[in-house]
Amino acid sequence: MLQYFHNSVVGVIKRNWRSYCGMLSKSQIKESTKHLFTPADRRIPRIRIETRQSSTLENQRIIVVIDGWPRNSRYPNGHFVKSLGNAGDKETETEVLLLEHDVPHQPFSQAVLSFLPKVPWIITKEDLKARKDLRHLDICSVDPPGCTDIDDALHCKELENGNLEVGVHIADVSHFIRPGNALDQEATNRGTTVYLCEKRIDMVPELLSSNLCSLKSNVERFAFSCIWEMSRNAEIISTVFTKSVINSKASLTYAEAQMRIDDESMNDNITMGLRRLNTLAKELKKKRVKMGALTLSSPEVRFHIDSETHDPIDLQTKELRETNSMVEEFMLLANISVAQKIYDEFSDCALLRKHPEPPPSNYGILVKAAASQGLEIHTDSAKALADSLDKAEVPGSPYLNTLLRILATRCMMQAVYFCSGMDTDFHHFGLASHIYTHFTSPIRRYSDIIVHRLLAVSINADCTYPDLMDKHKLQALCNNLNYRHKMAQYSQRASVAFHTQLFFKNQGIVDEAGYILFVKKNAIVVLIPKFGLEGTVFFEEKNKPTPDLHYNEEIPSLTVEGTTFKMFDKVIVTITLDSSNIQHQRIRMALVEPKNIALLKVKEDPSKIDIKHKLHLDGGKHEYSFAGLK
Repeated sequence: MLQYFHNSVVGVIKRNWRSYCGMLSKSQIKESTKHLFTPADRRIPRIRIETRQSSTLENQRIIVVIDGWPRNSRYPNGHFVKSLGNAGDKETETEVLLLEHDVPHQPFSQAVLSFLPKVPWIITKEDLKARKDLRHLDICSVDPPGCTDIDDALHCKELENGNLEVGVHIADVSHFIRPGNALDQEATNRGTTVYLCEKRIDMVPELLSSNLCSLKSNVERFAFSCIWEMSRNAEIISTVFTKSVINSKASLTYAEAQMRIDDESMNDNITMGLRRLNTLAKELKKKRVKMGALTLSSPEVRFHIDSETHDPIDLQTKELRETNSMVEEFMLLANISVAQKIYDEFSDCALLRKHPEPPPSNYGILVKAAASQGLEIHTDSAKALADSLDKAEVPGSPYLNTLLRILATRCMMQAVYFCSGMDTDFHHFGLASHIYTHFTSPIRRYSDIIVHRLLAVSINADCTYPDLMDKHKLQALCNNLNYRHKMAQYSQRASVAFHTQLFFKNQGIVDEAGYILFVKKNAIVVLIPKFGLEGTVFFEEKNKPTPDLHYNEEIPSLTVEGTTFKMFDKVIVTITLDSSNIQHQRIRMALVEPKNIALLKVKEDPSKIDIKHKLHLDGGKHEYSFAGLK
């Protein structure tokens, strides 16, 4: 914390020091006990520490704490805390990225576990009296392969009047997690489940996340249901919210659900329900798009892991099916319906989610990039932007529209949680919705648990408590949730980056096609769609002659030794892994096409690997249309 006077620092009240992960840089002086520690975070200066274990610690990831920073010293002083393991090991590197991104990941304490329900757990007659019995409905879930934390399921049936009854059924996690106890406090602190490439850091203990709350097929589960009566063209006639008991009839993957919809010989109740849901979803999406909702694009990668070595053996971007969009549409609709309900009931203390409109300056690079292809992008509103992107196509360049949508994603602001009584702007720009919240994933997001509690009070299914009605405390909670979600996203990106490095370490040299995403004064940023990998190719190197460079900011373009590079140009690159610095390994690329350009470095930037809101690397949840915005 700093004190300011006339724009100058006059004193430091409190230092924001923490524990730092990194590696020891052993002193060149033999028998010396004083060494420098190099943090993994490049923004942190090296730290002087004293230890007699330098030979043992030299190639290990270690944790160091800063003790002080003398006025006359170039480096702060600190001390060694503990070793995390050998640098480069998957377990060690995973621990480092979790610590560096402040992700709570220690095993749940006995105090927390003591508030779990006793097993075997059964639904009693008393439970049924307080809930709507929906066990007779043909409900099913649709998720990625291997998903164990199933927090949503759907049903659709025809009504006698010709309309359709559609239900979104969400795991009733708030039934098991009561306000203020140790289990609730732990979930509050964690804020979200974190999905890494080989590991899932649960927000709640496994007994709840993968068992009692998971809406698996052929078992009775508590749910919070949002049920609409809809016309055939997806107009909502009425909405009912109720606590319920369900018994899902099928746990399907996106591919299995799609196969059922497409197979005309299948006409069972589950399949017929899926077909109706798919038809309605298309109508819902059409209406959203008409209102100006954006469909943006981000490369999302999926690793195929060797069952024995657990190393990535294949890396590819994900294929999306109609069923992905089908589930997404009904989750969005449920979130919007619930947002309106809790705001109507609690105008000052509803937990909502907004997506601010980007300032006009954010669109500069997108507008210039489109203009270089003879295309015009209008940015005065979400609808104008959406319509422009829909029309932005060039014959012979099928991937151009996707690249423009990726660029548009980079122009966006981040969506955030907020308390309705502490803000006046509720609008969700990306969804073109006047109000929005998160209701559909309470197993993996604490925001949804709060929303469930508010909704339960609004329908007299549960009682309120002081903190729930305190807008200042709720806003403080939202601030923590926003921080935890941001750190989860960063750690997920870092996990993808590390596993990408492992993949290329095992693959050796790989030639692959890519596209120029940005052009800079001395570099080009290349996106490899197959791998969702992005890197910056620099045209200047230390101790080498500087090539003839001409940068045109207006087009934008960069001419290197007579060869001109423009945004969206296709290139072929050779990809290899540089392991010379074990702490900061990086992907290197050399241009293969166009020719006559010397071998050039590319620095992989993990923060720019733009994965979507949820990774599907360890049985993650539904992907959304653009990164972190919903």
